[in-house]
Amino acid sequence: MMGRALLIVGAMATLGVIASAVLGYLVGSPMDPHSHLMTRHILIALASSMLLLFSHCWIMFYLIGTGKAIKDAVREHGLDPAFAEETKRFKNASYPWLMLAMGLVMATFILGGGVHRGSIPPWVHNVLFYVALPVQVYALWIEQRVLGDNERLMAEVDRRLVAAASPARAGA
Repeated sequence: MMGRALLIVGAMATLGVIASAVLGYLVGSPMDPHSHLMTRHILIALASSMLLLFSHCWIMFYLIGTGKAIKDAVREHGLDPAFAEETKRFKNASYPWLMLAMGLVMATFILGGGVHRGSIPPWVHNVLFYVALPVQVYALWIEQRVLGDNERLMAEVDRRLVAAASPARAGA
């Protein structure tokens, strides 16, 4: 359930990044300090970037936490070690893309400040956005897949723990 909520936050943040880009293209000049569109562009970009970082980081922590719980259950209850190995696959499949998406979105936001001040040409900010957006969308797709697999794995481990506990209770 928590994984789904974090995924929704990530999707909303992605929509916010897109909305910020639309506003950015509507701005007449990045150097116009009185432009209300520039102010909105910056504020939406900041909020969206922060939500995106929050979402990806907490999904990584969530996978660490559930992975630890599964490893502990495997060790303490003698379950198949493949369950613990599967949690490593989830992290290996998602972490590089999540880190890349976070890095690109941060770079896009930070260098946008340079564009606003006139020290960086606007095309750099634009190119970063066009690289960051598909990476972010792909990261969301990977998160959705990995979180679904993680949820199914946790349910299977829970099912096996309950099945193993049932005969023990009957004999007690």
